[in-house]
Amino acid sequence: MLLNIFYPNWTLLVAIICVSVGVQALYRKRRSHDVVKPVSVNYFFTRKCNKECAFCFHTEKTSYVAPESDMKKGLRLLSEAGMRKINFAGGEPFLYPSTLAMLCRFCKEELGLESVSIITNGTKVTQKWIQQHGTWVDVIGVSCDSFDEKTNIAIGRGTGENVAQLFRIRDWCREAGIKFKLNTVVCAYNWQEDMADTVRQLDPFRWKGFQVLSVEGENDAEAKDTRLDKRKRDAKKLLISDEQFETFCRKHRHLECFIPEPNSVMASSYLLLDEYLCFLDKGSGTEKQSRSILDVGVQKALSEVRWDQEAFNERGGVYEWSKEMEMVGSVEADGCGSTEGLDW
Repeated sequence: MLLNIFYPNWTLLVAIICVSVGVQALYRKRRSHDVVKPVSVNYFFTRKCNKECAFCFHTEKTSYVAPESDMKKGLRLLSEAGMRKINFAGGEPFLYPSTLAMLCRFCKEELGLESVSIITNGTKVTQKWIQQHGTWVDVIGVSCDSFDEKTNIAIGRGTGENVAQLFRIRDWCREAGIKFKLNTVVCAYNWQEDMADTVRQLDPFRWKGFQVLSVEGENDAEAKDTRLDKRKRDAKKLLISDEQFETFCRKHRHLECFIPEPNSVMASSYLLLDEYLCFLDKGSGTEKQSRSILDVGVQKALSEVRWDQEAFNERGGVYEWSKEMEMVGSVEADGCGSTEGLDW
């Protein structure tokens, strides 16, 4: 009798409970998918630079460098959010050699990151710094846009020592077991250059070829403004067509280390963190800046910019970025060149 009274209500209650549990599970699943892991982050801890590259898209708009405590707090937040690789850039990071060393050691020793890398114009890199601090560095990438000094001068990074310094840094990296990488911005001044022979001799494990990118608010100043303020950049005269970029790529695609990145892949596929520990979106339109991760946390800051994870994966954003498998002084099997005729 009692079973007949409560049975309809009982089945309804069970149905409600099952639906509720299912909805909660789906909500938790969706929430977990909403969490973005900042796997690889590029931290521009300074905008100061000793060169005047006309196409620079991270110009010296401020001289701010965060206190060490803020840097470490921000990096720890990123690590806890899922960061596996950090790349220190600028500006020129080697203008602050002690700060750079501190950051590299903290990320390797305390955070235990898989990879710590540095992008530099190479002019301030020394053998002494690499010998003292190279144990905390997996990759050093050097910007090299031409092997012709006239072209380097036109771009804004001529020294007369560019090629010789590249080979020195290459050798220092090999002695320390650090992976050596090259970055080239392909622009109106160098898209017809054949760089293959010298790159093959340098034998980097990766060589990135970037199509020059115009970023509103960074390198789109008028020519007259750049003459009045040396911190401003005008990249408009350096822009090239997709066809011109492809011409450069065809000349170098036979090199296994060559990785081309046209604007369509590059624009929003990098996670960029500025000197205030804010994420930047240098994709289409005006550059966008999130609030600082120190103030709102990593996930909230990430939600305020666009990070194209599909493009990140398409361009090979995750690769063999740790030197753990490298032997000090050994020949890298995945580079561009050959050991023949080279003394290393």
